Amino acid sequence: MYEPIRTKAVDPRIGGHRSDYPRSSRAEALDIQLAGHLAALLTVTDELGLDEAAATIATQVTRLRGAQPARARRSGGEPDAGVTASLHQRAHDLAARALLVAASRADTTVAILAAERMDAHAAALDLVGAH
Repeated sequence: MYEPIRTKAVDPRIGGHRSDYPRSSRAEALDIQLAGHLAALLTVTDELGLDEAAATIATQVTRLRGAQPARARRSGGEPDAGVTASLHQRAHDLAARALLVAASRADTTVAILAAERMDAHAAALDLVGAH
C-alpha cells in the first residue's frame, strides 16, 4: 500500500518555539474572514450602484476592521443585463458566505444584513430571469 515516511519532519522554525510566533484566536480569524467577505460584497454592491446597501456594508466592515474600507469607483454607464445578472449572482454568493461566518461567530447584525442582501440579490436575479 503506502510506504511509511522514513525521514524526520523538517520544522522551518529551527530554534524557535511556537510561542515565538503571533497567533490569532478563532474569533479573530473569523473577524478577519468576515471582514474580507463583506469587503468583497461591498465592491460588488458599489459596482451595482446600490449606494444605501453599500453604506450599510461599509459600516460593518469598518466595525470589524477598525478602519474604513477601500472603495472602488463605479465604472461609467449601466452594465448590460448579462453583466448585471452576473454581479447579482456574485453578490448573492458573497452574502451567503458572510452569513455563514456571521452565524459561526454569532454576529446577529451581520447575519441579518447578509440575509437581507441575499434576498435582495435573489429578487434582482428573478427580475432578470437568471436565477
